[in-house]
Amino acid sequence: MTVRRSAGLLLFRRAGTRLEVLLGHMGGPYFARKDAGAWTVPKGEYAPDEPAWEAARREFREELGLDPPDGEAIALGEVRQTNGKIVTVWAIEADLDPGAVVPGTFTMEWPPRSGRQREFPELDRVAWFGVEAARAVIVTAQAAFLDRLAEHPV
Repeated sequence: MTVRRSAGLLLFRRAGTRLEVLLGHMGGPYFARKDAGAWTVPKGEYAPDEPAWEAARREFREELGLDPPDGEAIALGEVRQTNGKIVTVWAIEADLDPGAVVPGTFTMEWPPRSGRQREFPELDRVAWFGVEAARAVIVTAQAAFLDRLAEHPV
């Protein structure tokens, strides 16, 4: 069985002495009424022959509709989510206006077994969070990225 892999970019900024991270709320009907565990690093799957770094930049563009920022990339490593997917993330210091985001979309059958296809945004909201507030809403396994960023001298 092939392991699914995703790669993404975690933007961070300083607000005074506070560190903030940019997260996206997963789009689609399954996450519409959820907050805790429904926010994620902007990321996406990639094929084994695509370098993770290139995939992270491509997925940022696809998910947010904006070019990924330039800047020093801090490797935050990998985590394995409960669904078995391995996620690789880099952090980049940058500011981004969540209102400028033009999310990509995906199509799925909805309601289930209806035969109807509907289009949903990949991310239906994007927002800045302090690290502790982010920890309360991020996909559980991805909280390790917050810890690693907080430990890095930024």
